[in-house]
Amino acid sequence: MTRPPPSARTSTLRFRKPLVVGLVAVLAAIVVALGHPLLKPSSDPTATPGQDSSPFLPAPSLSDRPPSHAPHRESRGALDEADGVVADGVTVLDDEVPAVANLDAELLDALRRAAQNAADDGVTFTVNSGWRSAAYQKELLRKAVAQHGSEAEAARWVATATTSPHVSGDAVDIGPDRATDWLSEHGSAYGLCRIYRNEPWHFELRTDAADRGCPRMYADPTQDPRMRQ
Repeated sequence: MTRPPPSARTSTLRFRKPLVVGLVAVLAAIVVALGHPLLKPSSDPTATPGQDSSPFLPAPSLSDRPPSHAPHRESRGALDEADGVVADGVTVLDDEVPAVANLDAELLDALRRAAQNAADDGVTFTVNSGWRSAAYQKELLRKAVAQHGSEAEAARWVATATTSPHVSGDAVDIGPDRATDWLSEHGSAYGLCRIYRNEPWHFELRTDAADRGCPRMYADPTQDPRMRQ
């Protein structure tokens, strides 16, 4: 093949050099604009070359992430343990819990004697609800009305703050089912009686039950004369 004259080769090299330089400059500008991680030093000293959790953009630092929400705290004035709210696992032996400590002394004594004997049968009494403040009872009634659709229907399950035996410390709601079954069978010996057929967890003290047995149950609280005061 015939080689081009020197002047022709020189012209070609002069033309290619600015073109190559221009392309390199354009590519560099694009890489910088995209913030390619290859141009940034790794912030992980344990990272090995070629490893990157994100092949396109580096993971945001902690300061770049939105702050996590703090654990929810009840607003001032909200119901809490002091109103009789009960946490899971509370038993009739927990004197430091107001829902237990504020129960009628005779009722609490009967519960503890029964619980001691029930433990021999492998049964533990937990307190789902005991004493309640008037504010707590009002809130429960409000929720019951919203759930059941009317005050009349709600009254089958929740009493008013002025009539509820929970507010006076004369009633306790026991769980789990094994405990309520045990009390239904043996509770009268301790004076502990179910009062309402629709609430197998609700027990009150009837001191003469050991001799006479528990009184006949009401269908629900609306049949209880005490609720009509």
